[in-house]
Amino acid sequence: MNKLKIYLFLLVLLGVSSSCLTDKKNTPQNSNKPNIVIIYLDDLGYGDLSAYGATEIQTPNIDRLANQGVMFTDGHSSSATCTPSRYALLTGVYPWRNKDAKILPGTAPLIIDTAQVTLPKMLKQQGYTTGVVGKWHLGLGSGQVNWNEHVSPGPNEIGFDYSYIMAATQDRVPTVYLENGLVEGLDLNDPIEVSYSSNFEGEPTGKDNPELLTMKWHHGHNNSVVNGIPRIGFMKGGENAKWSDVDMADHFLAKAQDYIKQHKNEPFFLYYALQQPHVPRTPHPRFVGSTNLGPRGDVIVEADWCIGEFLKTLEDEGILENTLIIFSSDNGPVLNDGYYDDAVERIGNHDQNGGLRGGKYSLFEAGTRVPFITYWKGKIEPKKSDALISQIDILASVAKLTGADLNSSDSEELLDVLLGKSDDGRDQLILEASTRTAYRKGNWLMIPPYKGPAVAAQVNIELGNSPDFQLYDLGADIGQQENLAKSNPDKLEDMLAGYKEIMGVLHSEVEALELK
Repeated sequence: MNKLKIYLFLLVLLGVSSSCLTDKKNTPQNSNKPNIVIIYLDDLGYGDLSAYGATEIQTPNIDRLANQGVMFTDGHSSSATCTPSRYALLTGVYPWRNKDAKILPGTAPLIIDTAQVTLPKMLKQQGYTTGVVGKWHLGLGSGQVNWNEHVSPGPNEIGFDYSYIMAATQDRVPTVYLENGLVEGLDLNDPIEVSYSSNFEGEPTGKDNPELLTMKWHHGHNNSVVNGIPRIGFMKGGENAKWSDVDMADHFLAKAQDYIKQHKNEPFFLYYALQQPHVPRTPHPRFVGSTNLGPRGDVIVEADWCIGEFLKTLEDEGILENTLIIFSSDNGPVLNDGYYDDAVERIGNHDQNGGLRGGKYSLFEAGTRVPFITYWKGKIEPKKSDALISQIDILASVAKLTGADLNSSDSEELLDVLLGKSDDGRDQLILEASTRTAYRKGNWLMIPPYKGPAVAAQVNIELGNSPDFQLYDLGADIGQQENLAKSNPDKLEDMLAGYKEIMGVLHSEVEALELK
């Protein structure tokens, strides 16, 4: 009998031990290496969030990140347009070093070299699983893409274990999602054809078939019609694979949430690239009328809701305290960017620029100074920081955080700045807009002479072009109203020398610049 009792006791003990091991396996990670999430919006302006002063739009979930993290007042994307900024974010390299880093058509080849150091590739080497969900717009393939087969190279070839993306932008064809290089939901009996040069016979367009449109085009968006919206470029076939515009935000959110749930037990990196508030602005019916600003305001509220739901998922899975979140935008704002959607007519008292001059496409501050927030519950103390910082610095800073060995000439290691432990940011920075560049040093900004229109008429944004040098003291004149180039020649000369030192070797026209 005693032997039987001992035997039963050992069985019970073995069962308890097995149960403990199982519970431990299913317990969320407790790693020294935090999860890293980049939440990236599209065309969100410095003044578009209530945390940054907006009164006509309320963004409580993003405000939570800003109010409980580091809210940067001088944080920058590398460029005033999307593709260059995304290139710099993932590579830590100034986009003007790559001649292909410009706004791409939906058929462009991948512009990141597969041998290049990238943020996801570096993190994979540090034991992270890596994923991207949302907008891509960095090119796919290496030549003529066949959308009916596996599309490569793409995100998976530059370091992402998992990718769920749209190829380019919401206003460009192909209007389909790709998961790990394959078009989701594709019926091979209805193959996809895409062209950016000519239409396919019999296919309607926004220009020729206005009766099909639910959204009217203003400029540049008058080719293939999908869901009543005219796009840039021509597409035929793939009907079952085409996305639903009004469901896009929910769709990307669900994919991002699923990624978290699947990888909560291991260190992960997620690049969550939302499409809002880029055109076409297509809020889900739940959000229509949530602001008085029309679709542009409504999709910002929609994006804020998505971020709130995303944060809830991190909390529910028990990993919010072990997750560093970096929030920003790829460039500054634009109102009318190709469609009539009342963004201009209903702007009212809202200042999407937050007091800055310019906007998307511009070398003035509103082109690249964007909301920039870091949040890590329990690790980052709330503060506002005036440190000068750029998205290209994320690579070197995250490398420091995770113990990676990295050499980079452009990306500066500013981990303590990101974590709110220091306000000692960059001393100097090159900013870019449509291949034109400008130079920041301290609070000073210099814009060299550029030919071309002063204002982009179709979008009504000052571009920063002038036949003369421009010099601004942003510490005293954040709105850039007083050009000090003529009254402060010594400072201008110093700024020009610093600018040439960084850029002159690559750009002979920069080296030839002289003060008059």
